Formats: sequence, C-alpha cells, structure tokens
Amino acid sequence: MRCAESCTPLAAAALCAALLGGCAHTPPDEPSDPLEPVNRAIYTFNETADTYLVQPVARGYDWVLPGFAKTGIRNFFTNLFYPTVILNDVLQFKLKQAGVDLGRLLMNSTFGLGGLLDIASIEGLPLNDEDFGQTLGYWGLGPGWYLMLPFLGPSDNRDLAGSAGDYFTRPLIYLDNNELSLGLGVLNAIDERAQLLSFNRILEQQLDRYVFVRTIYLQNRLNKVHDGNPPKEDFGFEEDEPVTPEPEAP
Repeated sequence: MRCAESCTPLAAAALCAALLGGCAHTPPDEPSDPLEPVNRAIYTFNETADTYLVQPVARGYDWVLPGFAKTGIRNFFTNLFYPTVILNDVLQFKLKQAGVDLGRLLMNSTFGLGGLLDIASIEGLPLNDEDFGQTLGYWGLGPGWYLMLPFLGPSDNRDLAGSAGDYFTRPLIYLDNNELSLGLGVLNAIDERAQLLSFNRILEQQLDRYVFVRTIYLQNRLNKVHDGNPPKEDFGFEEDEPVTPEPEAP
C-alpha cells in the first residue's frame, strides 16, 4: 500500500512544505535517506504493531471470508477510488486513457453492481493506476527523502505531498455518516493488508528488511511514474565503441 491513503491533508501538507525542497532524483539503489535512524525506529514500531495487531486481524479476515467475497470487496474499493485515477490521467494529459478509465468507472458502477463485479475487465478495458504522487513525478519532481510513516508505512516527500492531494478525491470524506466512512476505511485497510500476507515469507528471508522494503517501494514508485519504463541510470561510464575487426590478409 502506498503511504498515505488515510493521512490527514493538513498534517501531510505541513510536513511536505518543510521537506519538498529536498525533492531531487534519487535512484532506488542509492536513495536519499538522511532520516534513516528515525525511519528505522519507526519501521521497527510498525513491524511490531503489524505482528501483534494488524496481521492477526488480516489473517482472520483472509481465513473467514470466501474468495468471491474478498474479490468483490477489492473490486468495490478499486471502483470507489477510481475517480482519483481519472483526475490524474487528465493532469498528466493522458486524455485517451482518461476516457477509457471513465468508461470503466461507469460500466462497473452500473452493470457491475456498484463495483462489486469487474465487468470492465471482462470487456477488455485495462485497469490503470494513477495518483497525484505519480503526477508530480510526471512533471519532473523527484522523490526527495525516503520516509517511514507510523502505521502508514513507506513513502517519500513527493508521495506524501501527493497523498494530501489525493485525499480530496476520495469519496469517503464526503459521506455524512462518519461511522460508515470509518468502517469502510478500516475494511479497506484490512483487505489491503490481507493481500500482502504472502509477502511475509519473502520479507522474513531478508538480511536487512528495512533496506529491502525501501528498495522495493522506491523501485515500484519509479516504475509507476514512468509507466513501467523507467530511465536507465547514468553511472558515468562511457560505453566502449564496438571494435571492427581488421580484414585478414589474403
């Protein structure tokens, strides 16, 4: 899960105002992480909270609910938050994609029973993933410092600022029923954690889990900003020109 879906916009904006000056291009294998001691402490806190609180709830959810129910819930939340994708399509001038995504939203919201069924995928409409953090990257803003947020997990300056923008595109904040809004938010968080349960075995095999999570997060965000085709890093080495073999003497 990207940092931040439930991050309050005022807190995010305040922190981003202080940190955005550090936003420059940093490759995932050599990130800007000046807050590493603090980030590691927060990572340890998050890991402990996950082990004893979040993960047991997610495992219970995964065990109790049948597969079709979990699929329906995931489809519902994907559709519910899809206006964020469409808005960021437009902000990145991906107008054709925006039209397709609008069609996906309308199709799943009507024929898909409010998004419980992913009719659009059956009809061949692609599922896209865009957010304001990616939009900032599209317009040239680098990720800046790597951040580990309490409970919310990994992020960076750019994505923290992006989450503040995405907050206002989330339908849940416009519900008059606070209990319903909170309940849906909690259900979405549990479902997202349940989807990552299989990742635990990979994480447990790492010598430095903090570095592994940081690299995976930054690489994933880099790929998304560049639509799966990130630029190659320039390591300062000049490529050798191909050597043309001399013709053999007759």
